[in-house]
Amino acid sequence: MSETTSTLSPRDRHPAASASRPDGDDGTADQTNQDAVGRLAWLDRYFNVSRRGSSLKTELLAGIATFLAGMYIIVVNPAVLSDAGIPFSAALSATVVISFLSSLAMALYARNPILVAPGMGMNALFTYTLVLGAGLSWEVALGCVFWSGVMFAVLAMFNVREAIIDAIPPSLRYAITCGIGLFITFIGLKNAGFIVASPATLVSLGSLDASLATFFIGLIVTAVLVIRGFNGALILGIATTTLLAAPMGRLWGDEVVVAWQGLAAWPDFSALGQVDVLGALKVAYLPFIFVMLFTNFFDALSCFMALSESAGLKDAKGNPRNLKRSMTVDAFASMIAAPLGTSAAQTFIESGAGVAQGGRTGLTALVIALLFLPFLFLSPLLSLVPGIATSPALVLVGLFMMAPVGKIDWARFEEAFPAFLAIILMPLTYSITLGIAFGFMSFVLIKLTTGKFTEIKPAMWVSAVLSAIMLVTAQ
Repeated sequence: MSETTSTLSPRDRHPAASASRPDGDDGTADQTNQDAVGRLAWLDRYFNVSRRGSSLKTELLAGIATFLAGMYIIVVNPAVLSDAGIPFSAALSATVVISFLSSLAMALYARNPILVAPGMGMNALFTYTLVLGAGLSWEVALGCVFWSGVMFAVLAMFNVREAIIDAIPPSLRYAITCGIGLFITFIGLKNAGFIVASPATLVSLGSLDASLATFFIGLIVTAVLVIRGFNGALILGIATTTLLAAPMGRLWGDEVVVAWQGLAAWPDFSALGQVDVLGALKVAYLPFIFVMLFTNFFDALSCFMALSESAGLKDAKGNPRNLKRSMTVDAFASMIAAPLGTSAAQTFIESGAGVAQGGRTGLTALVIALLFLPFLFLSPLLSLVPGIATSPALVLVGLFMMAPVGKIDWARFEEAFPAFLAIILMPLTYSITLGIAFGFMSFVLIKLTTGKFTEIKPAMWVSAVLSAIMLVTAQ
């Protein structure tokens, strides 16, 4: 190429293109469009969108669908944690930040279309078992969350999930999910005043007043929205119940349950760094840490397997895609949740909403993560939501968690009995830990007394011993 040719400008090399532009157009708009196209192409390549049979538009819509299905946690998690003493606004800020960071990690590292946020069940365990039940301060309870996350990270790092899966019988894994579901439903009914304490019968139906009528209407509305397949049915139910509750105090002479406190405010990070890591290192707290680890680990694993099966998110060997990376993200989320001031984050089964919409890559999770950020500044608006408005969501989340009950082999009494104990004792003792403990111990004792001790794996022996220690120290 000659020197003259090499010094020609882009306009000189392509006179036709130059002549077609209006006067004064130097091609900046074209360059901007090319840059935008380049960024979109990078997203496609990084997340393998086209290779997975998806598109950028589909991933965007899938992210919105999953966010709408799971955003109820922004309100419900702070409502539960506030019962433990964590300020609502601080818990809300922590919920949003951990949901953003962990979903972002799922997007960029594991590249799976999965929402990670503080989980129902884990927050109930934190508040009603550790703090209100066992009397731990919420700072020490956060320390237990931290150490369970550390143990989770070790398990994820060394990829020992197969050994643990083999050790815990499926019937007990299903039972624990169902028991937590019943416990969450019980909490929802109690918070709504639908169930109240009774000296004669322990529990009874609450007074049929305006508050209870509002809850019941909200519950029916939410259930209908779920049945009709509305995206964001739970959050729509929360909003509807809040609107119904707004005039309650003015019309029926009760106390005002919905009071305007403003629209936006700076995030509240008062719970940041309040975790008591050393205070949680007591032998008496080991069973709590173990139960958190067990619950989080199996919830994550079950969720990954269910989503991979329904959406074909599998590797060449037929295993869930990027499972080790996804479990590592879940462990990372559990560890950093405690310093931020919230209970452990975990994989959300609501991710199935986005998968059903066609989401197949981490780009879906990236959209989810970004959608959380604006709510960091809306704590005054969200604090409008009263307890009776989040109660329908709690009841229905409990219903969703009861799905595995049909997988328990009720015809085999040696499997059904420990499972039944785990399910029924969680709500009746108001403790997830006690339900799991009696489930584990009864399984080991039944196998021993029926001569089937070879069916007891090492992890089950450890679980039963930890359960016994917890029961002795809790007295």
